[in-house]
Amino acid sequence: MIHPLRHLRTVTHHRHLVLVHCFKAGIPLRGLLHDLSKFSPTEFISGMRYYQGNRSPNDRERELHGYSRAWLHHKGRNRHHFEFWYDVNPESGQYEPVRMPLQFVAEMFCDRLAASKTYKGNSYSNSEPLEYFLSVRHRDRMHRDTEQLLEKWLRILATDGENAAFSAVKQAVRASKNAVPAD
Repeated sequence: MIHPLRHLRTVTHHRHLVLVHCFKAGIPLRGLLHDLSKFSPTEFISGMRYYQGNRSPNDRERELHGYSRAWLHHKGRNRHHFEFWYDVNPESGQYEPVRMPLQFVAEMFCDRLAASKTYKGNSYSNSEPLEYFLSVRHRDRMHRDTEQLLEKWLRILATDGENAAFSAVKQAVRASKNAVPAD
């Protein structure tokens, strides 16, 4: 059964949470631009068709068809997904993960936090995003520096709470804006 209103409510709720989180993290523009591609026909129609309410519709589409057209579209347009950051390594000639710019790692943190809150609802706890990260880490291949930074922020969230985590993210974002570019 197709669920256009439920899917719209879920996407809108998620985007709102990401927006609030991005403001707290010191990257308001990233929050305003976050996941706008979800309203494109490719992503929105799949989201309605495969909506379940407790996980990404992309997971269901992938189970049924072996891939998710919506996800392929989404990850190619949204730089807060580490999958966007793959390129050919000139030395190895292989596609490999590259280090993500800090503002997009910060947005990824905000996105993962919002996704956990959206899908877990009232059962959400600050350890959920870290637990999910650790459960998929073996299959996800992101650049080591990106992975370590994301894990650091997720551990702060799990142990010290949102205020401490957003403080750490905001401090890193501020420091990166003030950094002198290398020659």
